[in-house]
Amino acid sequence: MALSTNKAYQVAVVDDHTLLRNALARLIASFDNYAVPFEANNGKELIEKINEFGIPDIVLLDINMPEMNGYDTAKWLTQKHPQVKILALSMESDDASIIRMIRLGAKGFLMKNVEPDELNDALDSVIKKDFYLSETISGKVISGLHQDLNQPAEVLSLNEKEKEFLRLICTELTYKEIAEKMFVSPRTVDDYRNSLFEKLKVHTRMGLALYAIRNKVVEV
Repeated sequence: MALSTNKAYQVAVVDDHTLLRNALARLIASFDNYAVPFEANNGKELIEKINEFGIPDIVLLDINMPEMNGYDTAKWLTQKHPQVKILALSMESDDASIIRMIRLGAKGFLMKNVEPDELNDALDSVIKKDFYLSETISGKVISGLHQDLNQPAEVLSLNEKEKEFLRLICTELTYKEIAEKMFVSPRTVDDYRNSLFEKLKVHTRMGLALYAIRNKVVEV
């Protein structure tokens, strides 16, 4: 899947394993439409590099790192630079870690043994659709929703348009396609999304999807 654009999206790679980080950076730099402005060893170094080099479009973020781990880094990015798209990276695909990272603002989750084509697809997907989860990881997330990993989400009163929007959020449709499906303008869809972000206390499309699945707005 190739994006039809001349823009080189900036991807920062954050991982404390130097060889893997360097290899990922070289691989991403070889993809069309992507560049790697800098690498970082942990969240603390990422903050320093952002101050030095500027804000990237995407951060490929390891979870387990010294000094400032992926959870704390994702929280900081979501609070300070919510426009940055976070792709979580881990050796383990345990559902608690996946759900926690998504709730902290991650747009998707990748295993460290990811194939080059999937990595490229994941980058394209977070740019185009604002989220990415592989079939394997999606199953982990849905499975995890049926376990007592966190306190149950408060069930709020939603109108029919909000429920329809949440059901469509759980599909592969882009926001523009959702607007067409609902027979409303893209601006109205943006209003639905922002209103639900505030109402449901989430920050990402995947957060909305998790809420919809967990509270049976959409069946899985």
